[in-house]
Amino acid sequence: MIARTCLDIKGLSILKRPAELASDRIASVPVFQHILKHFPGDIHLNYNCNFPECPKEVFSQALSIASDCGEALSDPYAVWAQTSDCLKNYGDPFKISAKVFHAPDIHPIDVHTQNDLLNAHRENQPDLSW
Repeated sequence: MIARTCLDIKGLSILKRPAELASDRIASVPVFQHILKHFPGDIHLNYNCNFPECPKEVFSQALSIASDCGEALSDPYAVWAQTSDCLKNYGDPFKISAKVFHAPDIHPIDVHTQNDLLNAHRENQPDLSW
């Protein structure tokens, strides 16, 4: 579903997960390693769209911390960044080694339902009449 909404975005490439990485039981790190293999770069940044209200400064902070420490994870867990070296040499993908940094401007609702999504946006946009 997410890929379908992105098909018409100019310059965007969609990388389909292979079957062995497409299960809900797969840790994120092997998926990130797969992405890095196909889209090489110095730092991989993952944005968890379950947190729809996340200021862009959080991305910059994650990139900066990852550059210094190898891996950074915001709290709430909306943004996760790793250097390519960190990902290439990651140990147990279920034991996250990231430096966690507090990001109070991320809306704390971890969206799993339509109602969660509406509440997150309503709370972040109090000046609109709902």
